[in-house]
Amino acid sequence: MSKTDATAPNQLANDLLAPADGPLAADAVVEPRSLKRDAVLTLGALGVVFGDIGTSPLYAMRETVLATGGTVPGHAAIFGALSLILWALIIIVTLKYVTLIMRADNDGEGGVLALATLAHRSPRLGRRIKTMIGFGAIIGLALFYGDGMLTPAISVLSAVEGLTIGSRTFEPLVIPLTLAILVALFLYQSRGTARIGRLFGPVMIVWFAVLSILGISWIIRAPIILTALNPWYGIALFVHEPWTAFVALGSVVLAVTGCEALYADMGHFGKAPIRAAWFFVALPALVLNYFGQGASVLLNPHRAATAFYSMGPSWAHYPMVILATFATIIASQAVISGVFSMTRQAVQLGQLPRMEIRHTSMSDFGQIYVPRMNAGLLIGVVLIVLIFHSSGALAAAYGIAVTGVMVIDTFHVSLVAARQWHWGVKLAVAVFGVLGLIDVTMLLANLLKIPQGGWLPLAIAAGVFLVMETWRLGRRVHLERIRNDSLPMNLFLERADKTPVRVAGTSVFLSARNDIVPGALLHNLKHNKVLHERVIICNVTVEDTPIVPAAKRLEVQKLGKGFFNVRIHHGFFETPDVPAALAQARPFGIVIDVDTATFFIGRETLVPAEHSELGRWRTWLYMQLAANALSPARFYHLPPNRVVELGTQVSI
Repeated sequence: MSKTDATAPNQLANDLLAPADGPLAADAVVEPRSLKRDAVLTLGALGVVFGDIGTSPLYAMRETVLATGGTVPGHAAIFGALSLILWALIIIVTLKYVTLIMRADNDGEGGVLALATLAHRSPRLGRRIKTMIGFGAIIGLALFYGDGMLTPAISVLSAVEGLTIGSRTFEPLVIPLTLAILVALFLYQSRGTARIGRLFGPVMIVWFAVLSILGISWIIRAPIILTALNPWYGIALFVHEPWTAFVALGSVVLAVTGCEALYADMGHFGKAPIRAAWFFVALPALVLNYFGQGASVLLNPHRAATAFYSMGPSWAHYPMVILATFATIIASQAVISGVFSMTRQAVQLGQLPRMEIRHTSMSDFGQIYVPRMNAGLLIGVVLIVLIFHSSGALAAAYGIAVTGVMVIDTFHVSLVAARQWHWGVKLAVAVFGVLGLIDVTMLLANLLKIPQGGWLPLAIAAGVFLVMETWRLGRRVHLERIRNDSLPMNLFLERADKTPVRVAGTSVFLSARNDIVPGALLHNLKHNKVLHERVIICNVTVEDTPIVPAAKRLEVQKLGKGFFNVRIHHGFFETPDVPAALAQARPFGIVIDVDTATFFIGRETLVPAEHSELGRWRTWLYMQLAANALSPARFYHLPPNRVVELGTQVSI
């Protein structure tokens, strides 16, 4: 794993991912490797990591065959669709993500933000490239939120629609039942995923076993379908019907959704368990089932629209619907958990306002609940189901967000390969240039879906991007205005002796910068005309690593005259707890009793400046975001009975 000095400047944060108030947590404990532990992690990876991609057979083959069957003869459409899906699984998931991108771990963590910070640390990168990395991270995160809303909707809806196959009796219940399942799932989030998490692995083992059995049963009936292993059938589509094949790529991508979740969850399970789960369980089961669906449709062309559910015997239909529903709930849960995790990283890196982040497990650090984001996802998912009504209609909206993140991941990992793996520019361009070309082709094919619903993930991503950019720019202007209106620390220290009264005790002032006097300190001095005998100026810094070791957690600088500058370093994957960090300052020659210390924070009232750098509408939006941000006292876990808030007015 690549390491970085936690005290090094966070260049990515300075450029585009500027840290806001950030988190803190105890160091992760690395348990020794064991066969039993790896087996448990592999089982967990099956449930969490592969929930999304594991439920793709519900709709991917159906949509791909229907996309090619309009102008291509039946057998050619089936063999071509199968070939494209198979080689997409091999090239995009197996080669690019499981083999290559998972090598690019940021101290064991993955995901678009973790990869961006890792790429940003690459040596000999120009300013323009670093800017592109930062914008790529923001756009990737915005697209990931769009995917987070679409995945639960299309997954659960496609499973419940199985009730209508062969009978229209249950058709009026599809939408209400889908909404009931989704609402219950989101309401359950506040209780944590520990309980349902214990079911993830076993249920998905059953799911993948059923996929394999169904696939084998139909492959035996039409073994000729195995000839679709030959990539020529996919190539032949492009040779004879290039436009049809290009359009079909927009449906092929449905088979590889979940790649970003696979990479983002690497920190929870590790590379080896995820790779083992993919190569020995998920990939074989998916290939067998897709080829079984191909054999079923080859023998019964009229079943193309119900390719998955038509594979099972009639007596097993409703049990299959129930199992598929459980599997799609698990897939939805995995995406929701991923959104929570990415939100935490975005908050720590200053890309989103402070939000309440609850830990729902005493033993699993990764299990968190973000109430505000959960509510937003619930509203979005319900609206999506009510707007599109069917998984077929949603398939037209699905794919743009996924392929967009793929393109960004490929760009970022190419920089890591060239500069950190020592591949050199030529080899990195050769390998990732080909992979990037595939990603871009799939993205362009999905852009054709914009009139049919593809506008939805783009609209969601655009809204998220607007909020993130407004917060980033507004935060920069906000802090710059505070700096310009503040007194330099060195000048203040020269006059500190003129303070009339120094009272016993310790005061802690939170500050975004350590070179200026916090506004709360000046207001306290102005109104109360006293200073504590020991004054701590506390600054929290977000590093571009997931976790900062305890040895590098604190920096303490003695300023003289009873003043100390304490800088707390933490990673973007950690949880804020300023009192816990200050309690560890004894080795630096300063003992801070957090139970008796007084914590001063500023409560700023923002007013629009006469000529704001942000513009009128963006200033209004930033003010709304700032007003609804979580209080620093709660975000930093300050003791409620030891906090003093002092108000001030800032024009931006």
